[in-house]
Amino acid sequence: MTVPAMHPRPGNLRAVAEQIQQATGLRVEILGGSLVMSPTPRGKHAGSIRRIRQQLEAQMRPGSATYEVTSIPMPGDDDDYCTPDLIVLPESWDEDDEWLADPADVELAVEVISKSEKPREIADKNGWYAVAGVAVLLVVDPRYGRWILHTHPKDGAYHGLLDGEYGDPIPLPDPFGFVLDSGCLPRYGD
Repeated sequence: MTVPAMHPRPGNLRAVAEQIQQATGLRVEILGGSLVMSPTPRGKHAGSIRRIRQQLEAQMRPGSATYEVTSIPMPGDDDDYCTPDLIVLPESWDEDDEWLADPADVELAVEVISKSEKPREIADKNGWYAVAGVAVLLVVDPRYGRWILHTHPKDGAYHGLLDGEYGDPIPLPDPFGFVLDSGCLPRYGD
């Protein structure tokens, strides 16, 4: 397969990202003006997303729904967007023609850490969500069997932080008001 010659520069990053996705099948995001590419998730990564989605859908209030492959833009920058592994939005997203969901509409974003992600990449992405104003971010780490719940974004940082190990319940704040079972989440092998 031949990848077309691409010349990323401010103003055309989204077009370049779309060309890369079409040519390679990789998931491409633009975070802080940088193209970030991820391979298709392995089974345990996808399984974590599926298990979290099932728990959310069984307990969520009417009018909200879970979505995968939905991107969130950085407010004020159409060339900067992130695609969480799972996102909770108003169910009206089903009828939206846009491909970028308003960060103010995001009730929860879920990121499952890939086996190869570096600590700096994780911190940068968490900070990106805070700057964008995503109200609640759940980061699940199958490498170590841990999770972190980020809440209360303000001034580019999350001011609420709760973490735990697999097996500890994940208490989701309003508008959820229920807990997720982290004990069912798979861990990566060595």
